[in-house]
Amino acid sequence: MSGARDHGGNLAEAMARFGGPPERWIDLSTGINRVPYPFAPPSDAAWRALPGSGPGARLIAAAQAGFATGWPVLPLAGAQAAIQLLPALAPAGPVRIVTPTYNEYAGVLAAAGRAVEPVAEPAALAGAGLGIVVNPNNPDGRRVTPAALRALAGQVGLLVVDESFADPHAHLSLLPGPCPGNVIVLRSFGKFYGLAGLRLGFALGAEPHLARLAALAGPWAVSGPALEIGAAALADADWRAASIARLEAETRQADALAAQAGWGRAGGTALFRLYDTPDAGAAQARLARAHIWSRIFPWSGRWLRLGLPGSPAEWDRLAAALR
Repeated sequence: MSGARDHGGNLAEAMARFGGPPERWIDLSTGINRVPYPFAPPSDAAWRALPGSGPGARLIAAAQAGFATGWPVLPLAGAQAAIQLLPALAPAGPVRIVTPTYNEYAGVLAAAGRAVEPVAEPAALAGAGLGIVVNPNNPDGRRVTPAALRALAGQVGLLVVDESFADPHAHLSLLPGPCPGNVIVLRSFGKFYGLAGLRLGFALGAEPHLARLAALAGPWAVSGPALEIGAAALADADWRAASIARLEAETRQADALAAQAGWGRAGGTALFRLYDTPDAGAAQARLARAHIWSRIFPWSGRWLRLGLPGSPAEWDRLAAALR
């Protein structure tokens, strides 16, 4: 797997290669829900005052309810903010990451001077000082059961479980169970709630780990508007349930379109699909000529990742591009 820190969402590259204004493009290169949470405008105080303890406490309570957990919660400016701080928490010993996966983990730890060992299976994390697994995984959607993760936690110094795509897959989450002292779970807000620009995420785990992360993040790590919008969204159980049902149905719709194009399903989650194509670069270009951007990977000539369209018009455009 390449160490390059490439990402989806790079519409500037798409426009440079294939033309067209931003509003013409459908960006399916990320796993961000394109039917976002319909939030009310934040209060004037959220914009004008420094974030206070009250809004922070309300967000934490909403997160614990939304994630069905009693684990301590630390809000941060996205799950990425927690990833940036991981080198300070990493114990001595090998650093092992189940790959292929989100490449920021290897990038951040390597930049901090830690040697990173990619491993193919979660069981190979055993004996690591720091072990990292994304569950469900990005980009292939591979799943690890909570029972397997709990057993693995006893074999590493610190286990980081990234549940950024777990909102529609609650049965995979560690959070409803007890909080081990050597496990940190990361959760994204922007992906499932479709508000990635809000920059909100969470670290959950034992208080000593969260206290260290909080000290490193500094005061006011989350904006006032993010505190208010996040608390409202996480408390909205009806919206969450309706969105999960819609996403599950739409994954089947996307898979059917891909099959008609001759692509095989290689994996995915309820927020994105991964397809095996004869030529990933050609498949991406085929979609891009219709101004639909997708994600390919420098370490695979066949895999293409595709998010889900957000409206009937977008679905019609995807169907036409793949017809």
